[in-house]
Amino acid sequence: MKLQSQLTAAFTALLLVIMAVAWYVIYSLILDLLIQDEQRQLKQTGELLVNVLNEQYGRADIQRVNGILQDQDLQMFMYDRKHDQVLLSTMSNKVASAFFRNNDFSDTKKNQWEYGKEQFVTSRIIFLPEESGLELILLTPISDLQIVQQSFFSRIFLIFIIGAFAAVLISYYLTKTLVTPLSKLKRQLKKIEKRQFDDIEHIKATGEIKEVADSVYEMANELQRYMSSQQTFFQNASHELKTPLMTIQGYAEGIKDGIFTEKEAEKGLEVMVSEVNRLKAIINEMILLAKLDSEPSVYEPVKLNAAELINQVIDRAIPFVNEKGIRLHHEVDESIILFADEEKLLRALLNIVFNGIRHTNSQIEINVFKRNRRIFITIADDGEGISEEVTPNIFHRFVKGKNGETGLGLAIARAIIEQSGGKITAGKSKLGGAEFEVNLPERNGE
Repeated sequence: MKLQSQLTAAFTALLLVIMAVAWYVIYSLILDLLIQDEQRQLKQTGELLVNVLNEQYGRADIQRVNGILQDQDLQMFMYDRKHDQVLLSTMSNKVASAFFRNNDFSDTKKNQWEYGKEQFVTSRIIFLPEESGLELILLTPISDLQIVQQSFFSRIFLIFIIGAFAAVLISYYLTKTLVTPLSKLKRQLKKIEKRQFDDIEHIKATGEIKEVADSVYEMANELQRYMSSQQTFFQNASHELKTPLMTIQGYAEGIKDGIFTEKEAEKGLEVMVSEVNRLKAIINEMILLAKLDSEPSVYEPVKLNAAELINQVIDRAIPFVNEKGIRLHHEVDESIILFADEEKLLRALLNIVFNGIRHTNSQIEINVFKRNRRIFITIADDGEGISEEVTPNIFHRFVKGKNGETGLGLAIARAIIEQSGGKITAGKSKLGGAEFEVNLPERNGE
């Protein structure tokens, strides 16, 4: 059974159960309400009669009172509590006697009497003065009220049928509104499965379904970017590995075949060693990236003093700074504490700083500060900056700018920083070149 049919059946069943319970409660209460209303009406009628009889009783004889009661077309008794006897009744003597035998007239708390299989609603009104002990007792058969109840039930049942039909229509509409986006979402997931990313549509929905649809859409875009980056990665990786291998192969074959002279052969060996070292560096960085992506256990965070960490970066960068003749300025809040893997975060910062040294003209600035319970590390230079074409992919593997080396340094930096619970962004600096901003949590888990 399809989801829409299941939801329609469940929703319809729920509405029908609610309506059935409501009908049962109303049907059960209606008789009590009718009885209470009938007692109220009997009391009002009885009080009017008693007022009339109070004025005439004592001045008129009992026969005159009986005549007045008979004219009312009501079922009633005039009862004498003091002597526990019925003085007058609008019913026949036989029926009145049967009522008196089957019911306790002296019990003023009982509101319903029985006669044969019939039940009667009663209402008692006392004559004034109360010392007279006279009461007027009016009766109405419950069967008359049940006729009203049945009539009300018929109307309720008709409303129930109409309501049940409306419930089915409403449930169908609501479930269709709910299921239609899910059906569309299912088709979009099939497109993702078949990698038809260009055909994916953004589904219009509301509530939690909208959130799921948005997440699926974002997931598809991210998956497309990931697959594209993987394809680019393999293309770039093959190119980066193929070039030195071809160089090594060319020199090796030339030396083997005796094509090169002694000096040329020696130069070729130097080139081969250089290319082997380059290959080794690329492979080591690729292995490190793979470990960072797949082995969280290689990342061991500890508490670090930010000033001490930056000092280590400066110590390792000074030889390159002096060689190029540039100025390296840094400003760090001494109280800032980081929670990260010291060796790997140092590697990430060094990769960013060395990238800045290669591209700067005259100066590099490193600033570390805290804002809104986050720690920021900015590394800025006054070089040519990052081109608009490279900026979106600057942290992807084998993406190199001018004077770049392996194209893995910034990718490694991003992987390490993300493992630290932070993120890294690149943009334009106030110095005119590039600026990299590292955003880290103040403490682990925050």
